[in-house]
Amino acid sequence: MRRRLKIFFDGGSRGNPGSIEVAVVAGGRAIVRTDLGEGSSADAEWLALIYAAETAREIGGEVVLLGDSADVIAKANGRVACRGEAAAYRERFLSVAGALPVRHIGRTQNLAGIALARRHPR
Repeated sequence: MRRRLKIFFDGGSRGNPGSIEVAVVAGGRAIVRTDLGEGSSADAEWLALIYAAETAREIGGEVVLLGDSADVIAKANGRVACRGEAAAYRERFLSVAGALPVRHIGRTQNLAGIALARRHPR
């Protein structure tokens, strides 16, 4: 049986709202985008999830999307109702992702979050 490729995602904003950054880690390779405009940390998490889904489609095969935003993941999976901007983000995500599985992991397990943190050491 083939194992699923794990694709990690995380997003953040420098300020809330502020400049949005997202990271996706797939196959040991980190991809960071900083050209996504201004928004809240929730906006950043949604954009990271959408970017992870786009990456998954490019790679193909069996994948699972892993992130640490419990709220965004619950909404993406339909366990929590979406209103306003979240509803638009969920629709955009579903149009890209189809039935891709999205799972919650702890922040310390999220390789994409680690990649973002390394960009701004304290």
